Amino acid sequence: MSHGVTIAGTGSYLPEKILTNDELSKFVDTSDEWIVTRTGIKARRIAADDEHTSHLASKAAERALEQANIAAEDVELIIVATITPDTLTPATACYVQQQLGSHKAVAFDVSAACSGFLYAMKLAKNLIESGSFKNALIIGAEKLSSFVNWKDRTTCVLFGDGAGAAVLRAAEEGEGRILATDIGTDGKQTHLLNIPGGGSACPITIDNAGERLATLAMLGKEVFKHAVTRMKNSANTVIERAGLQAEDISIVIPHQANLRIIDAIASRLDVPNERVFVNLHKYGNTSAAAIAIALDEAHRTGEIKKGDKVVMVAFGAGLTWAAAAIEW
Repeated sequence: MSHGVTIAGTGSYLPEKILTNDELSKFVDTSDEWIVTRTGIKARRIAADDEHTSHLASKAAERALEQANIAAEDVELIIVATITPDTLTPATACYVQQQLGSHKAVAFDVSAACSGFLYAMKLAKNLIESGSFKNALIIGAEKLSSFVNWKDRTTCVLFGDGAGAAVLRAAEEGEGRILATDIGTDGKQTHLLNIPGGGSACPITIDNAGERLATLAMLGKEVFKHAVTRMKNSANTVIERAGLQAEDISIVIPHQANLRIIDAIASRLDVPNERVFVNLHKYGNTSAAAIAIALDEAHRTGEIKKGDKVVMVAFGAGLTWAAAAIEW
């Protein structure tokens, strides 16, 4: 008798260096007031030069494994969601496997931008339910500071570095479980948010190196419109699939991109703001890591308690969107 898949542990890691809006305004034409009023972001974390995405991922993973009481060598599946891999190949998950010593694990990356962690959750849940794996380590990790154009004030103020992780395994009777998941894509909107250079379509050469093509480019207003609609629909899909009503939801963990988007989602889901988890002001947008970090913080600070119904919802480049409903 299957009891579904449970989240057995969570973990997160944020680099030590804090870059505040005031510090940022010393080398970018912006101000604390400008950034806060438009985004809600007050600071972000910046990884050290020798600290790669895989290092952030491994540190978050170690904390999740410790909480789940699963040894690294017993991990069977590692999925890393990232758009800032250590290298184009091999996958960042391979470096994480090496760093953790999870020699038996199958390891690969998922590239779904800010929705990546929830894409990984759906994949891992299905693979565990099918009997392919007993457990899975899913990680959202980003070193966006390496892919930001620090001269573009419309984007560089938004992003930060960090990693979050969760350990999934078959649930035993009485344990919480993942109730429903949803993922979606609209490839017609690839132009709204992308890193145009550095791939096969536009390799970086001596001639174009000065154009900073391997950095994030975004049409913010367009992204905003799509984000609110897609996140609302995706969240409603998992709420319905899980057989829940708005009043059953203890906490909503939305993607941490912009406070205005978060407020718009809360009002459309009929969930009061005090039940919406926000840590955007501290870390900025950490893409695939954002929901994973927020889940770990909410869990470790006791904002999520046993039996709580949790809804997570994300939206990112692709365009991609995803949601999950969980009974903790």
